Amino acid sequence: MKIDICTLFPEMFEALKASLIGKAQESGKLEINMHNIRDYSTDKHKKTDDYPFGGGAGMLMQVQPIYSCVTSIDGWQDATKIYLSPRGKTLKQQYVVELSHTQHIILVCGHYEGIDERAIELLDLQEISIGDYVLSGGELPAMVLVDSVARFVPGVLGNCDSAVDESFSSGLLEYPQYTRPAEFMGLKVPDVLLSGNHGEVDKWRKKMSEEITKKRRPDLKK
Repeated sequence: MKIDICTLFPEMFEALKASLIGKAQESGKLEINMHNIRDYSTDKHKKTDDYPFGGGAGMLMQVQPIYSCVTSIDGWQDATKIYLSPRGKTLKQQYVVELSHTQHIILVCGHYEGIDERAIELLDLQEISIGDYVLSGGELPAMVLVDSVARFVPGVLGNCDSAVDESFSSGLLEYPQYTRPAEFMGLKVPDVLLSGNHGEVDKWRKKMSEEITKKRRPDLKK
C-alpha cells in the first residue's frame, strides 16, 4: 500500500517511523511519502494562507498550493483522496477495513481555519473526521488514520488474527485479557483462562465482550 501525505508540517510525522508502522515501511509492505504543501506555493514568500472572503476569524489555506501538491503525485487521479476535517464522516472500523484494500491513499492535512472549498471540489476529496472535536490541524488525525488502516495490511501485524479480534471488528468491544503472573496483589486471572479448554475460553470471551459492550457502548448493539 502507498500513502501520500500532503501537509505544512511533515516533521510531525516522525512517529510513523517507529513501531509496527516503521517496520512495515522497512520491509516494503507499506510506503509512506511526505509532501510539503508550502513547496508548491507560487507565492515568492511561499505563502499558503489568506483571509477568507466574506470575513471571519482566522486564515484559510489557499487552493493553489493544495491543488498543485496533490496533482504532482504519481497516480493521484486513481487514488482514494481524503481531507481530514471535523465536518467529515466519522472514521469507523468498517471504513478502515475498506481503506486497507485500496492500493493508494492521499491524505490532505488542513490547518488554520481549514482549506478553500474549491480544493475539495477540484480534487474530489472525501472528508473524514476522527471525532466530534476540533484540533489545530489535520496531522494528528492523519496519523490516526494511517495507523488504523495499516494494521489491516497483510504482514504488518505479526499475528494475522490480532486485527480480527480487536474491539469494533466484530461489532463488540474486546474482552479482558491477562498475562503472567496468574495472581497479582490478590487479583487472580479467571480460572477459565487457565483451564486449557479452548471452547470454554471462547464462550467466556464472547460473553465478556457482550457484557462490556452493553455497559460501555450500548449504541454498538443493534
